Amino acid sequence: MKIEITRLDDAFHFEALNEDGQSVHVDAAPAIGGHNLGMRPMQLLLVAIGTCSVIDMLLILKKQRQDVKDVRITVLGERAPDVIPSPFTNIDMKFTFFGDLKPERVEKAVRLSVDKYCSVSIMLEKTARVTYSFDIQPFTS
Repeated sequence: MKIEITRLDDAFHFEALNEDGQSVHVDAAPAIGGHNLGMRPMQLLLVAIGTCSVIDMLLILKKQRQDVKDVRITVLGERAPDVIPSPFTNIDMKFTFFGDLKPERVEKAVRLSVDKYCSVSIMLEKTARVTYSFDIQPFTS
């Protein structure tokens, strides 16, 4: 795995490019001279844990023949106050699945993903308490 990072301005705006040509913009907060032109690095960690987990969940649910019509994820991160570095101390993920799904199968997929399969959650749980919950909503098109 390889990421190339290019500075785009004279401040803190960067573009990170993967081997397949996809990119993401990263910037610092305006309070320290950034221009709000991309996500902050710590925000990207929350993106990573949420998407890593849900990809695993969707794969597991597909194997269980569950027809997930949509899914939404909210990830909340709390950081250690007034210290440098300021790592996450708590990360809470809320998964909302849409479709006619069996709750016991969704629960199993969520648990397996976060506790066993998601590499990002396994790494982050070494420094932060990682919690999660889910609910199932009917799908309306």
